[in-house]
Amino acid sequence: VQLVESGGGLVQTGGSLGLSCTASGLPFSSYAMAWFRQTPGKRREFVAAINGGGGIQYYGDSMKGRSAISRDNSVNTMYLTVKNVEPEDTAVYYCGADRRAGGATMNEDQYDHWGQGTQVTVSS
Repeated sequence: VQLVESGGGLVQTGGSLGLSCTASGLPFSSYAMAWFRQTPGKRREFVAAINGGGGIQYYGDSMKGRSAISRDNSVNTMYLTVKNVEPEDTAVYYCGADRRAGGATMNEDQYDHWGQGTQVTVSS
């Protein structure tokens, strides 16, 4: 199983961010997927999750109202877009896969597989 995040980099405050996570080696539509983020010295923070079919999404408090999680099961890819980014959004963003398609949980311990992470830096 491999999860590969892409789309990180340097973003200006107030701008938009787009991340992708492409999966291989698993039946993608049978897995709930999620984004978490982490800054040095802290635990991973829940960002958003989506169930296997894509019809149910959950968002962390820090992202509600300015982010959208989606997936395209035909290309085994999950997406995250964030508007109005802030310096506090600076982190390494990870995607996770939960073998329970209906999972979409904010509990990181429920996720079976993780990507290597992609760094997002928001300049002030």
